[in-house]
Amino acid sequence: MSTTQSKPAEKKLQRILRTPDQHWVGDGFPVRTLFSYPALGATISPFLLFDYAGPKEFPSTSKRLGVGEHPHRGFETATIVYSGEVEHRDSSGGGGKIGPGDVQWMTAASGIVHEEFHGREFAQRGGLFEMVQLWVNLPSKDKMSPPRYQSILNEQIPVATLPGNQGSIRIIAGEFDGLTGPAQTFTPMHIWDMRLDSEQPISLTLPEGYTTLLAVLKGSVEVDGSETIGTAEVAVFSPIGDHICIDRAHNATVLLLCGEPINEPIVGSGPFVMNSKDEINQAMADYRSGKMGNLSA
Repeated sequence: MSTTQSKPAEKKLQRILRTPDQHWVGDGFPVRTLFSYPALGATISPFLLFDYAGPKEFPSTSKRLGVGEHPHRGFETATIVYSGEVEHRDSSGGGGKIGPGDVQWMTAASGIVHEEFHGREFAQRGGLFEMVQLWVNLPSKDKMSPPRYQSILNEQIPVATLPGNQGSIRIIAGEFDGLTGPAQTFTPMHIWDMRLDSEQPISLTLPEGYTTLLAVLKGSVEVDGSETIGTAEVAVFSPIGDHICIDRAHNATVLLLCGEPINEPIVGSGPFVMNSKDEINQAMADYRSGKMGNLSA
């Protein structure tokens, strides 16, 4: 009796998200929200929101540009800087400055108050600013965990080189080609910061059943035979399959986001993302009463 080995299935392109509108977050972050959970819900789980700030030239200034004290509960934020600097401070005692290539991974969980500004030295000299911020959901069992802050410097992030000069992959979270990213996550996920330039197909092995998103920040990639994903666009792939194929890439900076879905209700309001309206109301009450802490001067 013989058995037939099933052929590996490619995760197929489902849709392309295009968001031309830009808005300001505070006075330091000119943002395009490339996807968010109110519109897409479980389709993008465990990811919630993706903001792309810049690229924008800022003149020299003595002002503090950014976002002042504000709360979060129920999820994590991952901030990746491409140009410029970001200074962070939070009520758990976490904080610091990150520059090009660095990552800040803040777990709000049970509640945190923080601020985000351009780095003082960067603001004084001015220059090109570009960063992304990803919101990552937490499962209900971890939403009330203690807050934490991970500062991940560029030199701590392993880099894999693709064969044939097709590009490189920085592994921020998860694994690639035997390398493990430094970010500690509550649920399994891969976050790869990729530079791709190839006329030949690039195949990337990914877990069956995982949400898979390809966010193009610069340049373009082609998938599914003829579909082009351009600057500030996101490709959404089917969770079914164990790899994606990029047919070709042109001077592209791409973030691959791949994670195990969290199959739980998503209820959010502003800076809080929980599982029920009652939990949102409690988060608001806890913030007003000071239970999430505050920032000392």
